[in-house]
Amino acid sequence: MTPRQPIGTRTRRGAAVATVALLSTAVLVGCTTASAATKLDPARKPFVLAGVTNVEQVAQLTGHDSLNKTGRFEIAGQDLGSMFQADGKTWFVFGDTFGQRADGQTGGGGTEWRSNALAYTTDTDPSDGIRFDGYIADDVGWAKELIDSKKVDGTEMTAIPTYGFEANGAMYLAYMSVKHWGEPGEWETNFAGLAKSTDHGQTWTKLDRPRWGGNSNFVQVSVAKLDGELYFWGVTHGRFGGVQLMKVPEKQVEEQSAYRYFAGTAADGTPRWSSDESAAKTIVDDTVGELSVVWNEYLQRWTMSYTDGGAESAVLREGATPWGPWGEKFTLASQTDVPGLYAPYLAPQYTEDGGRTIYFTLSVWDPYNVYWYRAELVRR
Repeated sequence: MTPRQPIGTRTRRGAAVATVALLSTAVLVGCTTASAATKLDPARKPFVLAGVTNVEQVAQLTGHDSLNKTGRFEIAGQDLGSMFQADGKTWFVFGDTFGQRADGQTGGGGTEWRSNALAYTTDTDPSDGIRFDGYIADDVGWAKELIDSKKVDGTEMTAIPTYGFEANGAMYLAYMSVKHWGEPGEWETNFAGLAKSTDHGQTWTKLDRPRWGGNSNFVQVSVAKLDGELYFWGVTHGRFGGVQLMKVPEKQVEEQSAYRYFAGTAADGTPRWSSDESAAKTIVDDTVGELSVVWNEYLQRWTMSYTDGGAESAVLREGATPWGPWGEKFTLASQTDVPGLYAPYLAPQYTEDGGRTIYFTLSVWDPYNVYWYRAELVRR
């Protein structure tokens, strides 16, 4: 296969990252005590995030030498690792997964290829890494592919889940059908859609609707539930477009016509929503890929983390409301710190000190596995 590419040149692996507080990144941290009205209030003054410091690697989560010894699930390498909560567990959503890899192999590739995999945990202590309780596995104990793909380059190379969420008692994975992996930071997609599980993640069905076109701005998404609605922050394929926003009532998540797209604000700052996808406005104008958005109690702001394809880094931003305004970006890690980094994902439940310390997953192209990082937020 021709796999997903990293965002920059790689010469060595990074372990710890020094104090960083310059570039912009979007990280969304957990929704806990703040009211829905607070999280949607356009009158709150931005911005309170002054920087990010004490960024460091905590543990390796996947691979033979990892905390979770994933070779027992026939996993030598995999990437991504976005997170969502359902059934009293946290679920880690992975992309292309390989059971065997040659010694010294760099990047995605290997044998026993599965387009995706799903791990789960009840570990609530992020301070020493996250220990998986297991993976959704087949009869012999191998982590199994959840969403199938044709695995034909130029037709459908793979099916990559970009985020998961729980709605109406079921589990959903938002995924993209990848047609072709291109140059670093670029890929072609056929469409984006949803897959659904009603048996606790054991089996998944690809839904015919809703779906978004391969050039839509909702190919890769992050999802948060708020006041009976699901908010989807989205970007197109690759890592070179901006962020747009849509929402849908939770009960209508499978109805394409129920989705509404953020179309700007009225004079008083309240949002305007349109049923027309083409009316969607860009809320973060940057080179964005692999994003996550969560509420942070320490900042009392939304946070967004993503791969910055232009700056070749992982970054974090704050937002006053789901649609913004969004503040400047701060670097979580750069290619100098961690060569081959991409896909920094946050989860609301994995914080400390009231949200001041955040934890996130980070993929590294060499050795093509997922790591656990922490950082401290600096408030003005």
